[in-house]
Order: sequence, then structure tokens, then C-alpha cells
Amino acid sequence: MIQIPYIRHELSFPPVESATEEGLLAYGGDLSPNRLLLAYRCGIFPWYNINDPILWWAPNPRLVLFIDEFILRKSLKKRMKHFEIRYDTVFTQVIQACGKIPREGQDGSWIIPAVIEAYGVLNDMGYAHSIEAWQDEELVGGLYGVVIGKMFFGESMFAKVSDASKVAFAALIQRLKDDGFNIIDCQIPSPHLKSLGAREISREEFMNILNKEICKEDEPGQWTELSSKCVENV
Repeated sequence: MIQIPYIRHELSFPPVESATEEGLLAYGGDLSPNRLLLAYRCGIFPWYNINDPILWWAPNPRLVLFIDEFILRKSLKKRMKHFEIRYDTVFTQVIQACGKIPREGQDGSWIIPAVIEAYGVLNDMGYAHSIEAWQDEELVGGLYGVVIGKMFFGESMFAKVSDASKVAFAALIQRLKDDGFNIIDCQIPSPHLKSLGAREISREEFMNILNKEICKEDEPGQWTELSSKCVENV
């Protein structure tokens, strides 16, 4: 039986190569900003049920989307003109809406109040961002994730109307491309994301890319400008 390491107060993680076949690396610790940022820099992310301790994951293979491999279908491109895209204007609303949609293979949502609070702090620090799809001044879809260097770590998305999250994702792709990003970490396999061009790579390849891209770190900051233009130019 594999012994899963327990994290107490130390600000460190086991090497990702020690994760189980399912990708579970460790449990325990906290969701402090320093620990979360260290986790992402090490290729690790939290994912757990409300009644579980914090679980830390480093799966192999890893689902990623290379920016140049994004598939924008004509039908979606036509839909994009019906939405306005904004960034970081209602981060808490976005993550709360994502929390109402359970991840595939999981009962309920892992986006509990402690997670909302923790990522809200990262948003205040300029590391976590929301990409929001609006119609008639109503938030109808979006997603959120974490940025370190030139890596975007996607966390979750939601849609209240058809294609709203896909439109937000397409706008994100264009923004990242304009800013010199090459890749999005999508974490675990998802048929939805694979339909948009995401594919699995080995953990070793992912870590090599990660270590290169996070070294391109810029000063974190808010993405608050209105960005309808971004959608129109995709």
C-alpha cells in the first residue's frame, strides 16, 4: 500500500514523481497564498470534496492546450458577437457559479467557501483571474484560473446560456496569444476541452514546459479592462 505524505506546516511538497497512479501526491496543509503559488509552480493543484482533507494532485498524463492548437469552430465564432467579454470585474461571482457545477467524476463541488476565499486572495494579488461572458449586463458564463509567468492554470468554467463558457475560453485564448503565452494547463482529461484542442502529455514533458514558462514571470496585476474587442478579433 502506498503511503500518502501528510503536509503539516512546512511550506513544501513531495516530488511530483512520487504521486500515485491516479495522480494523488499529498494531503493536508492549507490554502494560503504562498502554498497555492508554490503548488502551481511545482505542477501541483488542490482538488478535494468538502468532507475530505485538502488533497494535492500531480497527474500523469496531464491535459494541456497549446494555444496554437485551439479549435475555433465557425459556429462558435458566429456566436461570439452576441457576448461581451470582461475580466476580473466579478471574480467572486464567477468562482461561485463554477462551484455549482461538479467536476466530472466527483459528487458535489470542491469549490467550497474556503476555496472561494483562497482564490479571492490570489485575485486581489493579481494572480487569479476571471474571464466573464455577459449579455444585457448579466453574467451568463465564464471561467477562472491562475497565471504565473507565461502559464495559465485553468481551474473551472460555467455557462448559464449555450456556448457562454466556450466564448469566454476563446477570448482567453486570444488574450493569452497576444500576451505571448503558449500553453494552458487543463489539469485532468475532459471531453469538452479535448473538443477544443486540448491533449494529454506526459508529466515529465509538462514539467519541462512549466519550468520554462514560469521563469518568464511578469508582475501580477488585475485584468479589469472591458474586452469586447478581444472577442471580435479572434
